[in-house]
Amino acid sequence: MKRERASVLIVEDHQVVAEGLAALINNQKDMTVVGHAGSVAESIARAAELDPDVVLLDFRLPDGTGGDAGIGIRQVRPDIKLIFLTREDSDAARFAALESGASAFIHKSRAAQEVVDAIRLVANGGSLFTPRTIASLLTKKREMESQLEKLTVREKEVLRLMAEGTSSRDIAGRLGISYTTVRTHIRSLGSKLGVHSKLEAIVKARELALVD
Repeated sequence: MKRERASVLIVEDHQVVAEGLAALINNQKDMTVVGHAGSVAESIARAAELDPDVVLLDFRLPDGTGGDAGIGIRQVRPDIKLIFLTREDSDAARFAALESGASAFIHKSRAAQEVVDAIRLVANGGSLFTPRTIASLLTKKREMESQLEKLTVREKEVLRLMAEGTSSRDIAGRLGISYTTVRTHIRSLGSKLGVHSKLEAIVKARELALVD
């Protein structure tokens, strides 16, 4: 039997944000917040206990990601619908959302009405992931995996440290290798990935999910 109101579980570790979302949702005639969780572990337990129609998930949580939470929730309650609502704007986060079985991925900068509309759509079996979007994301994922496969373990370490703003000499010290070897790795990264500056390193490392 269809519920009169769509029940929503909010997974958000910032209390003020969670309270704002709850007020927004509870102001709608066709949906209601049944609970709140602030971590991956708590979200899975609360989902199992409350069996909501929709779970609204942040991506960055204290003990993992929204992707981890989504997978765990779907294992205990396969029919629950998932919506990611996050400030994270990376393809890696979108891949995680897709892999967890989410029906929507919304940036927190979007208007409140869009969030409400998404909950309404998803609760009724809809999805904001179009076939074209899914195909595009899967193509990007294959490209990312291909780029990662080209890199050695050491090159990944160098790229991650570059993206964190570590100087070449400090990278050498951190990894216990010579400055010349670091420069060789950076040249190799430039050849394989087109990375030639710290800014490019930051962008590429985020794309490849080597840094947060």
